[in-house]
Amino acid sequence: MGTLLVRVLVTGATGFVGHAVVSALADRGHVVTALSRHDREVPTKADRHISADIRSADEVAAAVAEVDAVCHLAALVRVRDSFAEPLKYWRTNVLGTLNVLSALSSSAEPKRLVLSSTGAVYGAPERQPISEDQPTDARNPYAATKLAADLAAAHVAGTGAIGAVSLRAFNIAGASAGRTDPDATRLIPKIIAAQAGRAPELVVNGDGSVVRDFVHVEDMVEAFIRALDACEPGTWRAYNIGSGRRTTIRDVVNAAEQITGRPVPVRHAPPANEPPVLVADSTRAAAELGWRPVRSDLVTIVGDAWWAVSV
Repeated sequence: MGTLLVRVLVTGATGFVGHAVVSALADRGHVVTALSRHDREVPTKADRHISADIRSADEVAAAVAEVDAVCHLAALVRVRDSFAEPLKYWRTNVLGTLNVLSALSSSAEPKRLVLSSTGAVYGAPERQPISEDQPTDARNPYAATKLAADLAAAHVAGTGAIGAVSLRAFNIAGASAGRTDPDATRLIPKIIAAQAGRAPELVVNGDGSVVRDFVHVEDMVEAFIRALDACEPGTWRAYNIGSGRRTTIRDVVNAAEQITGRPVPVRHAPPANEPPVLVADSTRAAAELGWRPVRSDLVTIVGDAWWAVSV
């Protein structure tokens, strides 16, 4: 079925990852429909663009009716905002996913779904790196909504109506085709902004020793491509997508300074209540999808992000 898959809907198509997913699918010969709420920065390689709201069941149903598969990336993703506006997150991340699932499951033939999920569903487990067989522990509204979306996909897949995969990403960064992450709340964009003079400084909570896992956006895109081929009717599978590398905040700052030759103005704030270590075990993705994080070394990630904004 994988070789016959030619019509793919990408929701959240104008986002950082969505934009790259659209381009990669088109490069591989698929017919790609890009869905977003607005017409700004629509991927040029999309065969078609639909302006729609994933919270609208009718709009989603119309879009899904014309495709064989969906890469569902449309979501709200900021943890802090999710505490302030939890209902907004539940409406977008859960209701939006339910609308996609409803539209997919109404088809006479099983369709495919690759769902953009997050490593945040595991909370802060003591055992690191984190594998998919560890218990989930969603500690904020954002993580809870993404976990709910995963479970809904699993339950619908269990009926045989669809085949589904959830990709639980860790920290996606870098750039693809010269387009980098515009979200200035994330670490690497914040560092790049400080070095480029668009922000006065980088505020680091504590001494910068917390450990995180960064994955290059192009490696993330490759996971989507492979997951589409892996979807089988009646099954749902979750895969952790990360580099497996233990990277501290200090490591990222040092890499940025080495790559750019510019100092990062850093101000240390009091330590925050945050997990000391979050690292992905992506063994399952390697074994079952043949996926490898080939571009997810820190120098490549930070270098690509820097050159995307400095040229």
